[in-house]
Order: sequence, then C-alpha cells, then structure tokens
Amino acid sequence: MPLSEALKQTARVTVLGSGAWGTALARLALSNGNQVQIWSRRGPLDLASAIADADIVVSAISMKGVASLAEQLQKAGLNPDTILVTATKGLDPATTRTPSKIFSDTFPNNPIVVLSGPNLSKEIEAGLPAATVVASDSVDAAARVQQVSSSEIFRIYTSPDPIGAVLGGTLINVAAIAVGVCDGLKLGSNAKAALISRAIPEMLRVGVHMGAQVETFYGLSGLGDLLATCDGSLSRNYRVGYGLAQGKHLDQILDELGGTAEGVNTAHVLVNIANREGIPVPIARQVHRLLRGVVTPTEAVGGLMERELKPEACGLMARD
Repeated sequence: MPLSEALKQTARVTVLGSGAWGTALARLALSNGNQVQIWSRRGPLDLASAIADADIVVSAISMKGVASLAEQLQKAGLNPDTILVTATKGLDPATTRTPSKIFSDTFPNNPIVVLSGPNLSKEIEAGLPAATVVASDSVDAAARVQQVSSSEIFRIYTSPDPIGAVLGGTLINVAAIAVGVCDGLKLGSNAKAALISRAIPEMLRVGVHMGAQVETFYGLSGLGDLLATCDGSLSRNYRVGYGLAQGKHLDQILDELGGTAEGVNTAHVLVNIANREGIPVPIARQVHRLLRGVVTPTEAVGGLMERELKPEACGLMARD
C-alpha cells in the first residue's frame, strides 16, 4: 500500500518555534493533511490558545529556552493527553538535563517523544529525502508521531530509547566542532576519519553511563547524525570549528551563523558532567579548551595526538 494511503489518521499539531527547524517540521506535518500551526514568542498567538486543542505539541526551540518554555506550558495548562515532542539537541547549563528530561520532569503524565536524526533543515526545506528517529518510553506515542509526520521524503523509525536518541543527537555536535577544526586546518581525510571514529566510543561512554542503549548510537540519531553534522557548511557546529581554525574569534563566528550552534554550550556542560562522573572525554575536553581560548586549534590537535599510546579498546567503558 502506498504511504499516502496508509496515513489516513490526521492530527492537530502545534509547533513551538518558528526558526528553520520548526518551520521544516511544520511543513512536513502539513504535507500529510494535518492541522498545523506555529507558535513563537514574537507571534500574535498566545501559548494557551496555541496548545488548547493540540494532539501533538512539537518543541523546536534552542536549548537555552527549553526550561522557560516548560514553565510557560505548565502555566498555559498543557493537556495531559497531549503528546509532547522535543526536537531540540543540547544540555541545560544550569542542571545538565536533556530537553526530554526537563519536559518529563515538568509533565510526568504526558507522553514525551524525542525526535532526532541526520536532519539538516535546509535540505528538508528543499524537499530532499531524509530519515529520523522518534524515541519514547510510550510505544503508542512514538507510533502516533511516526504516523503523523512520515512521508515519501521523510522516513521515520521508532525507538524505545529516548535517552540514547537525545544524547546521540546532542553529543555529535561537539564532535562536529572538532571535525570543522580538522578541515579548517586542512589535516586531510585520514585525520578526519580517525577523529570521527574515535568520537563514537567517546559518545558511547557518556551515553551508556547515563542509561542509553548501545545500538542507538549506531543508528540514525547517533552515527547517522554524526555523519551529516560533520559534513560541510550546512552544519553550524562544523562551521564553528572551521572558523576557529581560520583564526576567527568565537563571538564573530556565532554572529555570522545566523542561528544557534548547540555544540558550544554542550561542550561546556559535557565536560562538567565528565568531571563529575569520571567519564573520559578527550575530544570534548579539547573542544572545550579551544572554545574557552585556553588552546589554539593546532594545540588542541596536538593534545589529542600526543596522548599515551594504547590498544584500540573494544570495551565501551575502556579508558580512552
């Protein structure tokens, strides 16, 4: 049966955030015949009205606004039957929580779904094919979101591992900054391949420590997102690293981006978590030092290359 025939049940969808990502998600939902509206802080529609009759609410705002948005949704009276989808990648600097954790803490009775994958918004807006993952503790909620937003150009898979999905999509942004540095310094394909390969076990160590499933990191929200985010100018995080390698100041790069590079904040929070939990994160640590201006891009690379020689460990929790 064609996909268009299978997707008969529509929904009322409210997307929170009118940026490129929120707009792309709204268009995908609209293309399936759903009733869709977009809310933003600067728009004319108040939040309570925007979510009043929504079957699905999608949060597509930057990490820095998630905690505040959760409070606003609570005051606005989010229906406990409404599925809350988070499409944000990042870690809260004040509490080190993921967006899904913030929402689940605020709305313990609502089904929470994480949407994460190799989804560069400009390619989706251009109608190019893509795939993603919707992950939730609620099988029914994940299946509902899958049914509502899947289309001939946007294939959605479900997963029972929301922690892994959100961490995969978050941690890859730090690696993307490192890869941008590698390309900006013109270190070659060998160095880039080595860097990406070593980023995967680093992500696994953090994810498994925090309760994620290993296989999630080899799927769309882990390896898939890593490959997309580390490949070229459409990734803001990659552009941060590339700009730093060219000698630009971080503030200048962020001003030129025209959007948020979540990996900058994530690197700082991730190192705090690693210090607290004793997790080895050598790549993230060098990115963190680079962003703070403690080392130059060349010194950051040297710091990785000059580390103690050791076997390529297969164990997930091996000391890197």
